[in-house]
Amino acid sequence: MREEMQNENWPALFRVKKLKWKLTPSLRITLIILFLIIGVVPMLIQNSVMKSAYQQSLIDAKIQDIQNQCSILSNRMTRGNYLSSEPRDTKLENEMSVKADMFNGRIVIVNKNFRIIADTFSLSIGKINVSEEVIRCFNGDASSTYNPEKHYAALAIPIYSNNEDKLIDGVMIITASTEALLGTVSSTAEKASFLHLMIFSVLAILVVLLVKVLMKPFQDLQRTLNRVADGNLDEDITSQSYKETAKITESISTTIDKLKAVDQSREEFVSNVSHELKTPITSIRVLADSLMSMEDAPVELYQEFMADISEEIDRESKIIDDLLTLVRMDKTAAAELNIAQVNINGLLELILKRLRPIAGKRNVELTFESIREVTADVDEMKLSLALNNLVENAIKYNVEGGWVRVTLDADHKFFYVKVADSGIGISDEYKEQIFERFYRVDKARSRKTGGTGLGLAIAKKIVLMHQGAIKLQSKEGEGTTFTLRVPLTYIS
Repeated sequence: MREEMQNENWPALFRVKKLKWKLTPSLRITLIILFLIIGVVPMLIQNSVMKSAYQQSLIDAKIQDIQNQCSILSNRMTRGNYLSSEPRDTKLENEMSVKADMFNGRIVIVNKNFRIIADTFSLSIGKINVSEEVIRCFNGDASSTYNPEKHYAALAIPIYSNNEDKLIDGVMIITASTEALLGTVSSTAEKASFLHLMIFSVLAILVVLLVKVLMKPFQDLQRTLNRVADGNLDEDITSQSYKETAKITESISTTIDKLKAVDQSREEFVSNVSHELKTPITSIRVLADSLMSMEDAPVELYQEFMADISEEIDRESKIIDDLLTLVRMDKTAAAELNIAQVNINGLLELILKRLRPIAGKRNVELTFESIREVTADVDEMKLSLALNNLVENAIKYNVEGGWVRVTLDADHKFFYVKVADSGIGISDEYKEQIFERFYRVDKARSRKTGGTGLGLAIAKKIVLMHQGAIKLQSKEGEGTTFTLRVPLTYIS
């Protein structure tokens, strides 16, 4: 039933994963779109600005032309006393009609009584016009306006009297349509749009080629990484095409080196585990075979051999227990620590009390110095194991009649435990590996003292789980000092 449900849900899950893959943006497409936007947007803005500027330029030129020609017409009316003569000069009226047709507009003449005396459309002759433009023009303020919505220009030009005082005797009102100009602008814009389309096509081709060249180092890097993914970890992935690819390959090379180190460490760990577990079994087999080959061995010899077998079994058991401890800590998240307020002074005194018999057998002086009372948020069981391993190592790897000194101190953020001894010390070449699993400086001596090579690895793991740090100071032949720094308050 469960398998059927999983089979039914599989297509839906596949569609979701496929959709997520489709939604992942491509750098190539992103660059193409970006370059096209960078190239096209300024072109469109330029097209719009140039079209508006060209249209306005044509309108201004037409208004100026209308104003110039109507000013000439106004001067002729002034010289011919058009406003005061009866009947009106037909020649001037014909010229006025011609100019109105030329401008595709209308010309109206208003006298000083605000009465319309001439109209090229012959629609308003005799009517009164008291518009604002007319009044302002009689006051000597000629005007010209443009209505962009209805596309026409309106001008008011004064007509002066032919007397010496040159008073304004009338006003010429001109309205002219700009529809023809807009048609010219539209035609020009269509030609410009075709040109822009050609430019866009060429630009798109150049952008695709440019992006192809820019993406080539990344494609080469991808092919190299695919070979690495197939298992060829020695592949050279260096790419100096760009600073970005150089940094990426540098980071990847560092990651691969770390993976190699982890892989090598895992192989060494498996080899060490096999060796460490096999050694006690081999010893037990040798002892057992020796006993079986003796026909009339004395009881004392049997007891001695059985005692040795028991020690090897204990050693095997301790190795397995330490391995299980490390495995559990590797799987346990820091949030699963059993954090509680613990008196560190009392915890250290209890640990030293348990270890004094071992120190007494080796004639090692074990002392505890407490600078101040310390209470901290820790996992008592795990921290006790770490501290026990450090102090026990200091006793086991010490000289006959030596000393081990444990010191506790604290500040406002951390507490510090220092475990110093007068033992054999560690040379500089071994300090980096001392916390590795199953690592021993002197393997023969470590087995003789009963060590598994996992104590320091366990201690470091526990300290790190408490968000602390452990530091080693040692000199060969002069002793070793381990310093633990653990936060007083644990923050998950």
